[in-house]
Amino acid sequence: MPLGTLDRTPPAFFKQGPSAISKLLFFSALSVLLMVADVRFHVTQPLRATLSVALYPVQWLAMRPQAFAQYSGEYLESLQDAQADAKDVRQKLLQQSQRAAQVEQLTLENQQLRALLNLHERLNTVGFVAEVLYDAADPYTRKLIINKGMTNGVKPSAPVMDEHGILGQVTRVLPLVSEVTLVTDREHSIPVLNTRTGARGVAYGESGGAPLLELRFMATNADIEVGDQLTTSGVDGVYPPGVPVGIVTKVERRAETAFARILCEPVGRVQGARHVMVIDPLTDQLPARPVIEKPQPLGLIKGGRR
Repeated sequence: MPLGTLDRTPPAFFKQGPSAISKLLFFSALSVLLMVADVRFHVTQPLRATLSVALYPVQWLAMRPQAFAQYSGEYLESLQDAQADAKDVRQKLLQQSQRAAQVEQLTLENQQLRALLNLHERLNTVGFVAEVLYDAADPYTRKLIINKGMTNGVKPSAPVMDEHGILGQVTRVLPLVSEVTLVTDREHSIPVLNTRTGARGVAYGESGGAPLLELRFMATNADIEVGDQLTTSGVDGVYPPGVPVGIVTKVERRAETAFARILCEPVGRVQGARHVMVIDPLTDQLPARPVIEKPQPLGLIKGGRR
């Protein structure tokens, strides 16, 4: 076959089609046409909506790490804020509780002091308020230590009472503190008067475990009943008369003995007193005894012997 007759065109497989410039112009024009059509006639709106629905799960999954990080940060921040707020609230609650306890304590002390002052005015005696420091260390006695002593004018045997009645008596005076023996001490005794019958007696501290008084040396047929009120009689020259001491709680009359066993409950707070009133003994308020001149012997006269 002659060389001039050979077909030099490439096979259809290797045909390149339109040129690159032609493709650029065609697709540019198509893009402009589609944009104009979309702006004016919204021809691609259904397609865009379909694609957005189809791509929403992919977008949701792609946003999860960011959302998780943001949620974790907000959770940790809110947790720290909540813990800080809870700590502040607990601290404020403790402060309020402490203040409430102090208010209750001050209110109770105020009531006790007012009652002591009222009792002091009714008795018309000289005295002052003292604070109980602590109980005596001896477990076999019932004594208190108060914060007033010799420098404050406390005198030995001075009566001590609270807003309810007699507590005891000063038995030891030191420069700054004093020791008070309570009426329930087994070595203490106090003359009392039954306000119902007017009968006098002597109440002693009960040696048992309970803080009680025992009205001793009362006959079995004595007129005394449970509930009778006992006050100071004032015959001892120490306690002022008419101050409450105790209430009769038990009366035992036995045939084998001539005396009844009478137990009384003290009206004073012998186990919980905080503020007490120390008053001067009754002997300091009584007038001095008159001086009685001794009569001269009959055998003596002025100026010599008879």
